[in-house]
Amino acid sequence: MTDIYGAGRSERLSIEHSTVDGIRVVTLRGEIDHDVKDTVHEALLPRDSSGNDQAPRIVADLSGVTFIDSTGINVLIHVHQYASAAEGWLRLAAAREPVTRVIELIGLNVVVACHDTVEQALVP
Repeated sequence: MTDIYGAGRSERLSIEHSTVDGIRVVTLRGEIDHDVKDTVHEALLPRDSSGNDQAPRIVADLSGVTFIDSTGINVLIHVHQYASAAEGWLRLAAAREPVTRVIELIGLNVVVACHDTVEQALVP
């Protein structure tokens, strides 16, 4: 399954979804900041029609992310906390150097597993 958010909207962010072996893979491209925080949160933790959050095993493919600010980091922290509380996980994959620097500066890489590729993040 693939969904693309942002069609006809700002070119600053696009989001695609897929599922691999029951793991939700969310591919993000563009800038993650205050303006798109709700969209990113919804993409990583969508709600089904009954209001329950879906599967908490999530890989965020950051290979196309060119910028992330503290608001984006906070979204990732919230998703990690939710997934962990539900006995699931969030893994970050393929971040570019500028995004990796922010993740490491904040120390998020100590709390959330970071991988060089999506394929590595999918391994149990």
